[in-house]
Amino acid sequence: MLGARLRKIAGLVPSDSRLADIGTDHALLPLYLVQKGICPQVIGVEKAPGPLQAALRAVSKSGLERYIDVREGDGLEPIAPGEVNAVVIAGMGGQTIANVLERAPQGVLIGVRSLVLQPMNRGAALREWLYGHGWPPVGEELVDESGRLYEIIAAKPGQREAVTPDEILLEVGPLLWENRHPLLANHLAELIQKYERMYEGIVRASACDPCKRAEIEARLHSLKEMMKCL
Repeated sequence: MLGARLRKIAGLVPSDSRLADIGTDHALLPLYLVQKGICPQVIGVEKAPGPLQAALRAVSKSGLERYIDVREGDGLEPIAPGEVNAVVIAGMGGQTIANVLERAPQGVLIGVRSLVLQPMNRGAALREWLYGHGWPPVGEELVDESGRLYEIIAAKPGQREAVTPDEILLEVGPLLWENRHPLLANHLAELIQKYERMYEGIVRASACDPCKRAEIEARLHSLKEMMKCL
């Protein structure tokens, strides 16, 4: 049984995709996608020994070894060009996900038509990479699971000339803002709290950086103005 976060991710995976699930952990997502008939073939990649063995056991127990191939490796390195046309990377930091995409072996991303990404933090860094490398987001979601809010980004290959949003929209999520997502107020409140904590820390510091202080004040002002517009 998938939790809300993985169910939302599964809902963004295009039907009939040949999928790579990077950091598959216990292979919950591949098992669900194959059992529901969403994906005919899934490659689950895991580098941590414990989760790797758990994934292998889960797939073996399910009897779906013909459809789910669990591989040991780091990021997209175990994937050959042309093997998959969709990629999920979930449960890592946003900068880490960007690094995985940046280090993809030559040719692996050429045939990929869909990315579904779930950063645990630093969503702005991931969005900046996507816009800067010809993968503009086409969908953004928020999901609440056990009281924690998760961001999910769907991206497709597009024009490298796509305009990168400003810094505050990269952090909030331009499509979350544009579509006024039902959980957007919660998301903005969390960001405001984050910057308020940062501001308090800077004010308490013995050597307060005036430039950093001004930057955080500006971010807080922008976020609070956005909250007023909801």
